[in-house]
Amino acid sequence: MLKTTINLQPGKKVYFASDQHFGSPNPKDSKLREAKFIRWMNEIKNDAQVLFLMGDLFDFWHEWNHVIPKGYVRVLGKIAELKDHGIQIYFFVGNHDLWMKDYLEEEIGCTVFYKKQYFEISGKQFLLAHGDGLGPGDKGYKRMKKVFTNPIAQWFFKWLHPDIAMRIALYMSQKNKLISGDEDKAFLGEDKEFLIIYSKKKLQTEDIDYFIYGHRHLPMVLDLEKNSKYINLGDWISYFTYGVFEHDFELKKFNH
Repeated sequence: MLKTTINLQPGKKVYFASDQHFGSPNPKDSKLREAKFIRWMNEIKNDAQVLFLMGDLFDFWHEWNHVIPKGYVRVLGKIAELKDHGIQIYFFVGNHDLWMKDYLEEEIGCTVFYKKQYFEISGKQFLLAHGDGLGPGDKGYKRMKKVFTNPIAQWFFKWLHPDIAMRIALYMSQKNKLISGDEDKAFLGEDKEFLIIYSKKKLQTEDIDYFIYGHRHLPMVLDLEKNSKYINLGDWISYFTYGVFEHDFELKKFNH
């Protein structure tokens, strides 16, 4: 099991945020949420040692060889500023930005992950993932993800003109709600929440202090066995919640 170790410096913290879905539901409303997220990044700048962006920063993202989607300049610029300030930034690809390639790595210096990762932070064990496709169920999405990540499908998509490709992709993402919908607003119960089921199964064979996910949109901290905690970070659409770890984990709401 590969693991990244982070030793927190005195007075420094680790921050987690997920599911901003910038670009949705339209550019005007998205920019209001982007401005709020930028205010949050300004607030954490001086005491953050590490920032985990846990997926779905964009409602849709696709990189061509020489083209990226229009917009998001201020958000990307602020992330670059934090990186230049010395903050380590880890980006987990979500189901809405799964066609992320190397732009964030080459232009900003983020470390990009495409699957779950293990971290040891100040002696505590973390399993981190966006959360899509983990655990039982969600079979429709899992089939869809196989199509989206199929090299042949990606090859055909990239040959569409970006204006046409983005129009199709944004329609599918926003109107058809291929990934997440109204069901994300309600807690289904421990025996039906697929990420909780997945975490409990992991605990049978691994010692994990914190399971931290995005994807589910519903902010949640749940105590599991072995003094472990299941955490979903919520989103920056309805809840504006984020996680922070110094000596223990806290789930907070940004109100500014």
